Amino acid sequence: MHSPRLKAARRLTKRAFRQRERAFLAEGPQAVAAAFHCGAQVSDLFVTVPARSRHQDLVGQIADAGIPVHVVSGEVMDELAQTVTPQGLLAVCGFVDVPLAPVLGARPGLVALLANVRDPGNAGTVLRTADAAGAGAVVFADATVDPYNGKCVRASAGSLFHLPVVAGARLGEAVDALREAGLRVVAADGRAGCSLDDPGVRDRLAQPTAWMFGNEAWGLPPELIALADEPVAVPIYGQAESLNLAAAAAVCLYASARAQRVQAIIRQDVI
Repeated sequence: MHSPRLKAARRLTKRAFRQRERAFLAEGPQAVAAAFHCGAQVSDLFVTVPARSRHQDLVGQIADAGIPVHVVSGEVMDELAQTVTPQGLLAVCGFVDVPLAPVLGARPGLVALLANVRDPGNAGTVLRTADAAGAGAVVFADATVDPYNGKCVRASAGSLFHLPVVAGARLGEAVDALREAGLRVVAADGRAGCSLDDPGVRDRLAQPTAWMFGNEAWGLPPELIALADEPVAVPIYGQAESLNLAAAAAVCLYASARAQRVQAIIRQDVI
């Protein structure tokens, strides 16, 4: 198959073409279903014969919606999906990121802010975790990886389509905007003097919070930590030197989610 649509899809494996076309590839039944059912702009579906048999309902719904469905060989799918074991289903989707202002206008209680996060798998996992923790948005700031990188999209497991994503924000401006919207900005920093075990920290996490997460290798440098209202560490009880970014982000985001839910229950009981 050498159609113009396939050639256009192949180009989307490169960031420059994704930015130019404002389109990207979502691979696998979970991502494709999330894109379709969440109302993303899906322009084409590529599917192998075995995958079409395995996912008849989903492929049928997409075809019934008037979206072109192209049956391709396993070799072509390998090239498009860029994975060791492609799942045989891949959609071309329009960008879904949104500006920060309307996100903050919705008064989110929990936001993840990624600063200089370079690994797409980590970024996608943080996005998935933020979705699971009930966050109101994820902000990809400054030198953070492209949220439409294929590995990031796969690691998000469909969450890219579930909650607002802000791409390319300037970190300083994003921090100012978050604070103006009533969120406390907390920097996740393993060297911080206080940790999630601190009762005062737990109390403050019940407030609307934006967690800032830094680079996988060197974390947040002092000048970025200085932008936050406070730095907080994830406590290490064993002999491990540290947690990786995705694991630390999960602990931090769920600490906030739990604190806010407990606070909401207390308020209901008082009322």
